[in-house]
Amino acid sequence: MYGPGGFYLRPEGPAGHFRTSVHASPLFAAAVARLLADTAERLGTDEVAFVDIGAGRGELLSGILAAVPDGLAVRPYGVERAPRPAGLDPRIAWGTEPPAGVSGLLFANEWLDNVPVDIAETGPDGVVRYVLVRPDGSEEPGDPVEGPDAEWLARWWPPAGPGTRAEIGRPRDEAWAAAVATLERGLAVAVDYAHVRGARPPFGTLTGFRAGREVPPVPDGSSDLTAHVALDACALPGAELLSQREALHRLGVSGARPPLSLATTDPAAYVRALAAAGEAAELTARGGLGDFGWLVQPVGLGGTSGALRDCRP
Repeated sequence: MYGPGGFYLRPEGPAGHFRTSVHASPLFAAAVARLLADTAERLGTDEVAFVDIGAGRGELLSGILAAVPDGLAVRPYGVERAPRPAGLDPRIAWGTEPPAGVSGLLFANEWLDNVPVDIAETGPDGVVRYVLVRPDGSEEPGDPVEGPDAEWLARWWPPAGPGTRAEIGRPRDEAWAAAVATLERGLAVAVDYAHVRGARPPFGTLTGFRAGREVPPVPDGSSDLTAHVALDACALPGAELLSQREALHRLGVSGARPPLSLATTDPAAYVRALAAAGEAAELTARGGLGDFGWLVQPVGLGGTSGALRDCRP
């Protein structure tokens, strides 16, 4: 996907093919900005880093800089394999690796679902084997799954019988642990399509997306390849797992309609509030963006105040 002409290097960027929460509404960036400000308060500082892993074309970073409160100095970092976008705010540092030793908020929105994983399938004989994929997307069984991958499956996604599949999330666990390790103090947050051990999908989730539509997961660089994330396996001690619906409610995003009386006293304000309520409803909707998982990992903050605090304005 990052090779010559690959999906993520195309001029239109990911936003030309699908909507993430960042693209759906500026309310998302405003909520993350509140979380950033709360992180700075917990750190006891008025200067804080914001690290956006899988930064796309810098949309979230731009939204954060527009939404942070006065008096809070932000050092923004975009981590992305695509080149720096033209016209990006010059304050934003851009690179392929997260900076080491910073304190603040590390945020990975729909990053881990693109970290490659191996697929395992249980055969008619009960043997769990790797699934080999040809460049045209066709498949064949490979070698039996053994060693660390087999241990990961036994702990996090036990085989459920012939014909069932699992996505071996060990590379994502390692990628997340490496990202968290770059923080000296603060919060690390991963937001993604997710599932937990008690509700793994029996046939896996690997799929492709292109131009707003789900397409077969052909590994030729023409589409986004994604698989949901076993966020519970990624979690380190002290982490909190919750839905985006609950997380955004704590951060002050509500789909509640404004009082009808406002339409009489201030019609323009009522229309604006009604539009914001609609955007908030999309971000928190059941069966949609609200079902995304949030993994909130404190780093060096102690265990007395929780991972994701109530930051409603």
